[in-house]
Amino acid sequence: MVTDPSSAALRAIAVLEAVAGAPGAQTLSDLMAATGLAKPTAHRIAHLLEDAGLLVREPDGKRYAPGPRLSAMALQVLAGSHWNAPRHAILQSLVQRLGETCNLTMLDGAQVVYLDRVETQWPLRLSFQPGSRVPAHASASGKLLLALLPARERQRILERLPLQRFTAATITQAQALHEELVRIRKSRVGRDSEEYLDGTVCVAVPVEDGALRVPAALAVHAPLPRMSLEQAMGHVPLLREAAAQLAHTFSLGGPS
Repeated sequence: MVTDPSSAALRAIAVLEAVAGAPGAQTLSDLMAATGLAKPTAHRIAHLLEDAGLLVREPDGKRYAPGPRLSAMALQVLAGSHWNAPRHAILQSLVQRLGETCNLTMLDGAQVVYLDRVETQWPLRLSFQPGSRVPAHASASGKLLLALLPARERQRILERLPLQRFTAATITQAQALHEELVRIRKSRVGRDSEEYLDGTVCVAVPVEDGALRVPAALAVHAPLPRMSLEQAMGHVPLLREAAAQLAHTFSLGGPS
C-alpha cells in the first residue's frame, strides 16, 4: 500500500512493487487492490511506467508485467549488492565439493544472465564473466527458469523466442521445447547435453524464495571428458543444498 498518497514518486514505486512482487502479470484491478490507488490514478501511473519501459503490457492489453528497463535495474542491483559476497562464498564452497564450475543465473527475457560464477581449477574450462548472457532455450538454467514461470509469462516469452541452432543437439522446434519444459517443470531440474556448446554438459536447480518464487538458478557445468550428464545429475542433491543457502540471500532481509 502507498504510505504517502500525496507523493507521486511513492505511488509509482508502489505500482512497480506490485508488479515486480507478483507471481504473474497484473491487471489494473490487481494493481488497485495491491496499492489502494483509485482507478484513474493507477491507470495513469501504469501508462507512464509503460512509456518509460519499466512496465510492458501483455498482448491482450489487460495485464502488466516488468519491462526491460525494470528487469535491467533488478539485475544491476542483484549483481552489485552487498549480498554478492555471501553468494560468492556459497558458490566457492560448492565448487570445492564438486570439483567443477558452478554459476548463478537469472532469466532476462529470452536469455539467462550470469550473476556470479566460480571456475574450477582444472585447466580445461570455459570462461564466462558475470553479466555474460546465453540463450535460454539452449541452456540448463534457461530452460529451467522458463519452465517454472507462470503460464502466461512463459507463453509471452516463448511466442517471441528465437530458437537459434548452436549445435546438433539444440532444440529448435517449438513443440519439442514445450515438451522439454513440461518434463523440467515436473522434475525441477534443467539439463543441457551439448545443446549450447559441443562437448559440454550442465545441470541446474532452482533457487526458490520462501514464497516458492524462483528468482535464480544454480548450475554445475563441465566438459564431457570429465563429467557425463549422468554424473552431473548425481550432483543434484548438493546443488539443491547450496540453492537453499542461496535462497536466503534473495530475501528482503538479505543473508541470514
